Amino acid sequence: MPEAASAAATRATIGDSEFDRDTAVTPCAPGVYDIDLSAGWTIINAVNGGYLLAVLGRALGDALPHPDPFTISAHYLTASRPGPAVVRTETVRTGRTLSTGQASLFQYDDEGNEVERIRVLASYGDLDTLPDDVRTSAEPPAIPPMDQCFGPEDGPAPVEGSSAIADRLMLKLDPATLGWALGQPSGRGEMRAWFGLADGRDADPLSLLLAVDALPPTAFELGLKGWVPTVELTAHVRCRPAPGPLRVSITTRNLAGGFLEEDAEVWDSADRLVAQSRQLARVRLG
Repeated sequence: MPEAASAAATRATIGDSEFDRDTAVTPCAPGVYDIDLSAGWTIINAVNGGYLLAVLGRALGDALPHPDPFTISAHYLTASRPGPAVVRTETVRTGRTLSTGQASLFQYDDEGNEVERIRVLASYGDLDTLPDDVRTSAEPPAIPPMDQCFGPEDGPAPVEGSSAIADRLMLKLDPATLGWALGQPSGRGEMRAWFGLADGRDADPLSLLLAVDALPPTAFELGLKGWVPTVELTAHVRCRPAPGPLRVSITTRNLAGGFLEEDAEVWDSADRLVAQSRQLARVRLG
């Protein structure tokens, strides 16, 4: 069978993919879920923040009466590790169109003490019930065609900071935001890319929570190196994405005091703005 036909035949689907299996939570008590955080979604040794957000988002989707995250705000308290974890949820309020809940993920440290890794507050609804009316001045990012963009596999050696998560993503970066990889950062604090999951699974509201935090940090284009840990991230899911690759645009306008913000927009194949986010992250200076 030709390679392209084989890839099409094994294309993963929503509900039956590596992402679904690795974000699956197991109920063990009312509002309490077990999960084994996969090492496949790490950046060097740290579990990716977007993957963690999707894990807690899945737990809240099970605990609340509405299916889809509309807004979710996360505070990253300590670095998560691959391995066992527990998610505890609490329903704050339920209404006709929105329900609100909070969730925390816990692990044990080397001394056997329970440590809270991340805490979120979220409101859920049903994206399929939203009206079609759109009034916006936002425009899709201007990214070259995918065959003119570059991913980690296109470099002569692994891109600095690449990791296990890179093998699970279809990531093609806009050459205009790749100066950092050539030792010539633009200084503009921008990152743009085509985005998808490597196994071909189409996007859904939960994978949008991954998409807003999956690109290389904008700090790289500001001439900085190293890990850029998220302190707080708020994501808004605006509609259910159409099948096909996403376009993600991230910008930073202000780095001060060792912290920067990243504003992300995610657009689907139908030119709809399907998700937005803002995060505060810490950077290493000098």
